[in-house]
Amino acid sequence: MSNNAGFRKLTCLLLVVFSACKVVKTDQGDALPGNTWELDYITGPRIAFEGLFPDKKPRITFDSAAGKVAGNSGCNGYTADYALKGPSLTFGPPGPATKMYCGEGESRFLEMMQEVDGYEIDTEGRLHFMTAEMPLMRFRKIN
Repeated sequence: MSNNAGFRKLTCLLLVVFSACKVVKTDQGDALPGNTWELDYITGPRIAFEGLFPDKKPRITFDSAAGKVAGNSGCNGYTADYALKGPSLTFGPPGPATKMYCGEGESRFLEMMQEVDGYEIDTEGRLHFMTAEMPLMRFRKIN
């Protein structure tokens, strides 16, 4: 086999590998409002995801006109201010919420919201909340 044939095979293999990788899209702020997103992954806890949110998964909806998010934290409702600039996303502290105790999941979710400093939307349309370019939470669009 000549060097050119080996090089072409290697090039083709690399093209296949790189085209199979999921490219993450950023700066998709227009995709956030008008959609409701449901949590399907949260980093860190030692309790399984389904154990954290046995009855209801957290949801978030962005209202760009008001600069607020609203949703359900797995048990109680919440609202918070948010700021979005390019791929940067931050949340203010949650505002008034109902006060039922629902286990560790709700407090973990609300604590993680305060750590978010960015977001990404992957090629499958899932929303990732990030901190220092590391994923904290992942949501799927439900509407």
